[in-house]
This record gives sequence, C-alpha cells and structure tokens, in this order.
Amino acid sequence: MMKQTDLPDTLPLFPLPGALLLPRARLPLHIFEPRYLAMLDDCMKTPHRLIGMIQPREAPNGEKRLSAIGCAGRLTGFSETEDHRYMITLTGVSRFRLRAEVEGFTPYRRAHIDWQPFARDLGREETDKDFDREPFLALLARYFATRDLGTDWSGIKAADTELLINSLSMLLPFTPEDKQALLEAPSLVTRRETLVTLLEIALHSDGRDETLQ
Repeated sequence: MMKQTDLPDTLPLFPLPGALLLPRARLPLHIFEPRYLAMLDDCMKTPHRLIGMIQPREAPNGEKRLSAIGCAGRLTGFSETEDHRYMITLTGVSRFRLRAEVEGFTPYRRAHIDWQPFARDLGREETDKDFDREPFLALLARYFATRDLGTDWSGIKAADTELLINSLSMLLPFTPEDKQALLEAPSLVTRRETLVTLLEIALHSDGRDETLQ
C-alpha cells in the first residue's frame, strides 16, 4: 500500500472532459494523440507509473483551464495496437489538489500537486453503514428504464458498496460538472448521497418525479 511520502510532487496530467477516476477503481483508456503517447512513454520510465486524470473547464474568457481537483491513477494495464496506439488501464490511487502547472518542454501538461487533503484515499476500502441497497437499486432500475440502458444486474447486486457507488459514478452519463461533484465528495457516504440526488434529478427531468427515501 502506498504512503503519501511515496507519491511524487509533480504529475503528468491527462485532461479529459467527463472522465472520472476514483481511488481503487479502474479506468480503461484509449491513447492515440502524439502528446499523450509521449506522456505514456515517459510515465513507464518512472517507478510510480502515475498519471493525473483531471477535467478541463472553460473560463469566462474562453481560456481552457483545469479543475482544482483530480485523481492519480497507476498504470496497471497496457497493450499496444498494430498502428501504435495504446489501450491502458489506470487504477485509482489518490485524489490530489492542483497547485500550479509546471512550465517545461514536454508536449503534455504537468503540475505541482498537493496530496495532503486526501490522505484517507490511501487507506482501506470505504464503507457506508447506512446504505440501503434495495431502494437504491429500485431507483437505479427506474433510471435505466427511462434511458433504455441494459446492465448486469447480478453483478450490481453482488458488488461491494464502494465498488458499486464508485463504478456507477464513473460510468453513468452525467455532465462533467456532475462528475466533478462526485469526485470531490469528501467520503463514500456523501458520494452516494450525491449520486442519489443526480439520479432523482434525472428522473424528475424525465417526468418521473420519484424520491428515494
């Protein structure tokens, strides 16, 4: 298990709208842009093999900025296609706060970061003792039905709470702003509460005004 002292002071950044990575979760990515191919090559030369996933945001003047908080993932899966593209998997390690971007000569963005606010990310799997699975799954089923989405219900019903909440947070088609809110949730409990709220809002907008009690 990593400690905060094992983590680097700077990270290569992969800004990707709507992409969410959470601690202990896995995110598959298809890498093909030359700058990110270079980033991946450099990443594999480091002992920690970490990449910072972070969402871009547009400032009022149109400038492309980065969100204040992202999540670092360790490269745990890698394959190369015949046309020299990469299929990779990142496993979430810890969220971070962006301090300042690094000026340099790499084609990709890098930043000085602060791990301290998220020390608990490096601990054990989080629990949610108040999680009531049955009504949550009923709400989820209504949401899936309104969007004609299919899923592996046996896998969902059997999943551990953290895996279930984090996987849904990552996979469901919420806006980038909603994804950022799920990332910044202080705990698994608040992430679950945020997820429920987003599902209820979606149902309400579809004319399904149903609330999970």
